[in-house]
Formats: sequence, structure tokens, C-alpha cells
Amino acid sequence: MLLLIKNANVLAPKAIGMKDILVGGGKILAIENSIESHSTFQIWDAQGKTLTPGLIDQHQHITGAGGKHGFHSLTPEISATELVATGTTTVVGLTGTDGATKSIKTLYAKTKALELQGLSAYMFTGYYGLDPNYIMDSVQDDMIFIDKVIGCKIAISDIRSSYPTDIELLRILREVMVGGMIGRKKGILHFHLGILNTKMDQLFRLVQEHDFPIKHISPTHVGRNVELFDQAIEFAKLGGMIDITTGASKYTDPYKMVLHALDKNAPISNITFSTDGNAGLDKKDENGNLIGFRRAPITTNLSETVALIKQGGLDPELAIKLITSNPAKNLGLAHKGNISLGADADFCAFDSDWKLTDVFALGKQWMRDQENLMKPLFD
Repeated sequence: MLLLIKNANVLAPKAIGMKDILVGGGKILAIENSIESHSTFQIWDAQGKTLTPGLIDQHQHITGAGGKHGFHSLTPEISATELVATGTTTVVGLTGTDGATKSIKTLYAKTKALELQGLSAYMFTGYYGLDPNYIMDSVQDDMIFIDKVIGCKIAISDIRSSYPTDIELLRILREVMVGGMIGRKKGILHFHLGILNTKMDQLFRLVQEHDFPIKHISPTHVGRNVELFDQAIEFAKLGGMIDITTGASKYTDPYKMVLHALDKNAPISNITFSTDGNAGLDKKDENGNLIGFRRAPITTNLSETVALIKQGGLDPELAIKLITSNPAKNLGLAHKGNISLGADADFCAFDSDWKLTDVFALGKQWMRDQENLMKPLFD
């Protein structure tokens, strides 16, 4: 059955006004000022709500993470129900510090599970280290033959990294790029940034001294401290994409970082938000003593974007790009992050106060009037 969305105030993310949208087969079939209804159509009246593309979280520990205090400090898996509650219709999963307790094959299985539940899920192969941690024999093989793999993760400027050299990084970048060419994917090397003084120095060398295409280089956690973020702003002005973590690893409110970057003439189209959701964080008492563990929140992409609109005064069509069209551009997912003919029918609807009320993924409604329709698979 075709779905007809009526009377939606559409941010595509560009504002295009009140529109009707026809959906079929999980895709957007038509966008018009008015589309005549038919008895065979399922109709959802948006009643003037703001309709945006479904939200994209390009950095989330969907199989869990943590473990720095032992096996008992590992976080559990994320559920599709939790993702729907945040408006996330597309998620990219990845492993964390260790590549042992959270295996890359388990990560693949989880992405497929989320897909079977009605969401869109992808993954990065690799992990913090240089030693092979792939599904097949190499990054290139994973990029070519594994449908869900759209890039690779590695860590730099962190004491938990493998301290890769420029040449070692260039070789992995080459595998990501060539594997992407053959597998019809963009291909990015997703860089976890730590707090060492080397910051993003290697990434600038890869681009400026070794002439590697900047579009394949994807740094995250760029807002750990002021010095790192100032460097990230310069990277964005060179044409690179920079990812601000909203759930952890930040020196101030992420929405304030965006405003600062814009004041420094960084292009809004080169900035993304991601949560680092489900990473393992310490829970401490007022004296700094460890009293337990908590999961990095997966709600903060949305809350920081709303803050950018309501507290920061940024135009909504610009703010919403950080969690829709910009991550889609970074990941090379042209069918995601926008409301246009042929794009995936992923939508979020908001009331006049920017409260999330409705969620659609691939044309199916999973939240209605703030009621989550994605029920847990297990009690």
C-alpha cells in the first residue's frame, strides 16, 4: 500500500514549504503542493508539523563498548526501540578500544538485525588498532564484499592507539578508497581522536604533504578540548568533514562549538554531530570515586540540534543538516539525509516546540504522536 503524507511543513533539509509526499516501496515517489488521495492509499496527516529527513548517527556502539574496568563494565547492545525513540533511522556501528570482546562479526550481525527490524544500519570495519580486525582478509575485501561495511575505523593521538605512521595510514586509506571504488561506495577512514598533543597533525600531513583526497578522511571527537577543535575548524575550511561528539568527549556544549566554528568561517556543510552512543562511561560520586558505570547517551544528537535552533538561534534548515544531509554526504549515502524524489522514505516530524512526535523509516511509521511503535523483541 502506498503512503500519502499530507500537509507537512518540509525541511528537505532546505525549507520547501507545505507539501504532500507520496511513498512506496520505502522510497519517495512524489513531492507536490497537493496530491489527490486514493482509496488504496494509507494517509497520514502531518497537520502542519515540521517534517525532516530521518536522523543519522554515524558513530554508535550498537554492540556495546567500554570494559576498561573489566568484563563487568562492558555496555550492552542497543535496541531498535531505543533508536526510534531518538528519531535515528540510520545508524553506523563500530567497535571501540578492544577488538576482542566485541567482535567485528558480531557487529555485522547486529547491523543486519537492525535492518530486519526496519531501520537502516551500516558499520565500520577495524577498531582502534593497526592489527587486522576484519570480517575477511583485509579492509579492501570488507569494502568490496561486505554489504554493510562503508568504511574503516582507527585511532590516533591516543595512548590506546597503535601509534600508526603516516605510511601505515596511507596504506589503509588506499584500501578504503580502492575497495570503495570497486564496491560502489565512497569509503572513509574514520579517525578516533584522543587527547595527545599530536592532535590532528597526521591528518594535515596526509592531505597537505601526501596529497591524499580529504574526502576519505573522517575525524571524530574533534571537540575534546579547545586546541583540538581550533585545529578541526582549519581542517573543515580545507574541505574536510569534522564530527562533533554530542554524548561524551566534549569541552563545552556541542551546539556552542558549532556556533564558534561558524564564527570562524567554517562551512556548516562540513560539520556533523554523532553521539558516540552506548560507549562505556564512569559513574562517580562527589569525591570522584568510581561507584558504577553508565552508557553514553544516544539522545544528544537531537537535543543539541534543538539547542542550536532554540538557544543558538540558527536557522532550522541549517541546524538539521548536522544530523541528516551532512553525515549522509560524509558517508556517501546519497539516498539518505534528504527529502527528494527517489530518496529513502525516512522522516521525523516535530511540533512547534521542536518535540519529536513521529518517526518513519523506509516508509513505515515507527512513532505516532510520541508513542513508540517499535516494541522490544525480548522482555
